[in-house]
Amino acid sequence: MPDSVTSRDTTATQRTTTGPPRRNAGGPPLRTKAEKKAEARAAKARARAREKRRQALSIGGTAVVVLALIVGLFVWIGHSSPNGVPAAADTGTTAAPTEAASTAAFPPVPAGADPALSKKPVATAGTGTVTKLKTTTLIQGTGPAVRAGQTINVNYVGVTYADGKEFDSSWSRSQAFSFQVGAGNVIKGWDQGLIGVKVGSRVRLDIPADLAYGDKPSGGQPAGALRFVVDVLSAT
Repeated sequence: MPDSVTSRDTTATQRTTTGPPRRNAGGPPLRTKAEKKAEARAAKARARAREKRRQALSIGGTAVVVLALIVGLFVWIGHSSPNGVPAAADTGTTAAPTEAASTAAFPPVPAGADPALSKKPVATAGTGTVTKLKTTTLIQGTGPAVRAGQTINVNYVGVTYADGKEFDSSWSRSQAFSFQVGAGNVIKGWDQGLIGVKVGSRVRLDIPADLAYGDKPSGGQPAGALRFVVDVLSAT
């Protein structure tokens, strides 16, 4: 009897261990190794997909920030200086050119002025004796009249009145000359003789010695009466 029971028990055990996969009592089915490997691969694939999405979002966010900074910079530049330079107020006078502009585009003839101002004038000797300052208009400009205290930009040729010998010229330097009228930075003949001259004009100044450098100047300046031909290019 025991032997038959043992035999039946052994047969039952063999059938149980060689049958289909069992289920846990009330739980999910047990997985094979192949199923476990497949599930692990799927989990890794899902992890890689999440990482790619995270990187894409990170890169996209950085790009948005950089783009916003660039747009903000351009907007700030546009509001700060639309044309790259500050706008000048309209004062009714011709703006004085900068030294660089005078050198680059010499002579800086004002718009609408006589084309003759683009060529160096001829200054000759005078006759007689110069006893007082005399301003003679050679070309009449159409701009505003020069006032004391303004800064004007001019071209000029200077000669000694007696023999017409040239001693100075802005044309020889290819650079116009700027100064403040009436400030005492030039000889009195210029400070007084150019007041009232219109921008765009060419005038001749006959200056007595006492309004020039005198009869016995020091420092190499010309003595006696002088003659200048002056082009008034701008006044501010």
